[in-house]
Amino acid sequence: MTGSSAGLRRQLGLMSLIALAAGAVLGGWLAEAPYWFELTGAGAALVFPILAIILVPIGLAFAELTSMLPFSSSVDVWASNAMNPTAGWATQWLFFLVQVVEPPLVAFIFVTAAGYFVDVPVPVQPLIAIAIMVVWYVFSNFNIRLTGVLAIILFLVMVGITVGTSVYYLTSGHWQFTNISEHGGLFPHGMMGAIAAGSALVLKYIGFAMTPTMVQETRFAAKRMVLVILAGLFIPAVVYMLATVAIGGLAPHDVIASLSVPEPELVDRLGMPSIIGLLAIGAGLLYAFTTLMGFWTSSARVLYGASQLRQLPPWFMRTNRHGQPYIANLVVLGFGIFFAAFTSTNWVQYTYSLSVVAAGAVYFLGCLSALRLRSKRPEWERSFRAPLGTPIFILGMAVSAAITVIGVTLLPANAWPPIIAYIVIGALIPVAMRAYRSRTDGDYSPLVLTPEDIGKVD
Repeated sequence: MTGSSAGLRRQLGLMSLIALAAGAVLGGWLAEAPYWFELTGAGAALVFPILAIILVPIGLAFAELTSMLPFSSSVDVWASNAMNPTAGWATQWLFFLVQVVEPPLVAFIFVTAAGYFVDVPVPVQPLIAIAIMVVWYVFSNFNIRLTGVLAIILFLVMVGITVGTSVYYLTSGHWQFTNISEHGGLFPHGMMGAIAAGSALVLKYIGFAMTPTMVQETRFAAKRMVLVILAGLFIPAVVYMLATVAIGGLAPHDVIASLSVPEPELVDRLGMPSIIGLLAIGAGLLYAFTTLMGFWTSSARVLYGASQLRQLPPWFMRTNRHGQPYIANLVVLGFGIFFAAFTSTNWVQYTYSLSVVAAGAVYFLGCLSALRLRSKRPEWERSFRAPLGTPIFILGMAVSAAITVIGVTLLPANAWPPIIAYIVIGALIPVAMRAYRSRTDGDYSPLVLTPEDIGKVD
């Protein structure tokens, strides 16, 4: 069932996938921090660990499903088995949206960082973001082992820099607790601001959900995916908490919210050594690059997985000599250009809200799939079983529904046209596939993979 003789290759170790997951979750705060402080001030330091805990039921559901149905099609094959292939495709298409908007997001982070040194005209910004994605497209077609090794190296370097600079801020003499306790306190916009921030900042944890799409390229047992998922939640929670407290004590929240790239700008304002600001920029770019690697890889695997299920043409399963799905990578580039073209100066809020709405729906359908398969297919082996079972899945569904509802309220006006266009495209693809089958291969009917297919698909 491969599009070429190469197919996907099992070259990712446990640490590589943890680095990809945690690194993807951590990416972006160099330019996104103003949005956090605008929403809820330094209270984000509490929001991040709370979110990690709240998302655990969803993570446990995904871990159980991965151990039972370890395919790159992930959410698609889960929902197809739990409900039907139509629900599977709908879930997969929403999941692709969650993944594919991330590359243009982090590409704009590179643009923002460049703006710290030189003035970048607004019309030029999308073009630079697109150019960055084109460069990564080239690298995406090389051996995935390179991605895994890079992820580990970059993760260790960037977390080390963040911890080091955070400790420096806390001990520099410029850090003042009154910047956090006064000026509106931890939550300057009250509980509603904290709730809105919680819904928006869910985006920062989307990386934990992408890892099941790479399960067919891992060298470890599927039951250990729970370790990757939990690491993708709690490692970033600790790092975010430390960094937010460290930055938040340097200035009042409204000052930080007014800055484009808070860390280096605060370093300049407070007369700290310029090397600290440069390290902050360097770490921020490494986070962004790791995020780009992770979500691009996941986006391509989502298309690859849909092709495995014959919901897309077999072209998406074609791999090059490095085992990379080069056509899927090209389509990811196309969507990245599409979303970058729609993005304007409020790109952070635009991408956050767009992703959160889709993510909430995917999380809900994933937890629903885990719940239904517990009763529908109790005989299927689950090498990892989520503790408490049904109550955990129901809790995950409730959290997911809340994420979606609140996320809709945050959508800016310019997010609706691409969402509508995206939904229309997703609805037309099954229609196009029926025409494709009638013209080329009547036997190319949709598949529903089961545990019996483990080891039989590439």
